[in-house]
Amino acid sequence: MDFEPPFQENYKTLLKNKSDKLGDENGDRQQQSQLMLIEHCELPLIDLSHLKIRGSSVARAKCKQDIVEAAGKWGFFQIVNHGVPTETLESMKHEQTKLFRLPFQKKAELSFLNLPSPSSSSPTKSYRWANPQATCLKQLPWSEAFHIPLASISRMKGNENFRVTMETYGMALANLAASIAVILAEGLGVKGTDYFEENCMSSTCFLRMNRYPLCPLASQVFGLMPHTDTDFLTVLCQDKVGGLQLMEGGRWVSVNPNPNALLVNIGDLFEAWSNGVYKSVKHRVMASQEVERFSMAFFYCPFNHTSIESPLKPALYRSFSFEEYTVQVHRDVQATGDKVGLSRFLIQ
Repeated sequence: MDFEPPFQENYKTLLKNKSDKLGDENGDRQQQSQLMLIEHCELPLIDLSHLKIRGSSVARAKCKQDIVEAAGKWGFFQIVNHGVPTETLESMKHEQTKLFRLPFQKKAELSFLNLPSPSSSSPTKSYRWANPQATCLKQLPWSEAFHIPLASISRMKGNENFRVTMETYGMALANLAASIAVILAEGLGVKGTDYFEENCMSSTCFLRMNRYPLCPLASQVFGLMPHTDTDFLTVLCQDKVGGLQLMEGGRWVSVNPNPNALLVNIGDLFEAWSNGVYKSVKHRVMASQEVERFSMAFFYCPFNHTSIESPLKPALYRSFSFEEYTVQVHRDVQATGDKVGLSRFLIQ
């Protein structure tokens, strides 16, 4: 099919080594293969309708506390009655599927949809697949994605309906993420702060549409490598196909998909800003031989110059800018094929 990325052609040297099994981030492939059969988990499910002004003050306080506790214990939680219209979600899913069904050669064009070209501040293309820096199978994600700055959506060409749908979806998710960020800040005892309002705008955020194709080598590669997110918050819309796993208590657990809920997870920036109170948890997506998977991630990010410094003292992490962090992440991926993350910024 002409829409499929040429995984087997471009990475045939890596794929020749079929004796490999999935390894963990430390390279212990035998141990990781034993962890393939793992337990499932039900993440906290939080009803945001209790946050409405007309709601009970007790129910509102309980809802906020549930968010704070989930962010600290799990780093992940599900939300329903979140205010994003069902028709907007369904329209985005429909447009996403159409986008990924376009021929691979068209998707890979630098000028496709008039999306941003690589630059010093954003060194990778909007359309991404596999991993050019992969040196072993565990670094080869069997997936393709469009990573799009919300600020660039207005310049997209070729599909007016898709552009309008994406703008509507992006604004709805930006407002949702902002409201959750304020609740989490209050949960730290930080009140009256305008930090997120001043530093995180819809124009500083990103949308990432993901597709995980059928993989004939699902026991050897990931759909998406184990990682943490380089943002404050991620809001994920996924289909009913499973595959997402997260690290909990030193083991991998599989997240039962809930297509009627949105999934929220804490990113590296919020872990640093909260001084480790909220957890940016490592997660991954498993490849599948049987069914393709789609998801849409919204990344709640600040301006590049924004200083990430916890209001809680003594600080665990030194102050750094968002740009400094993303540059360091990119350097580590270029050098090692993997992300190092917050440990680079710990105060010794």
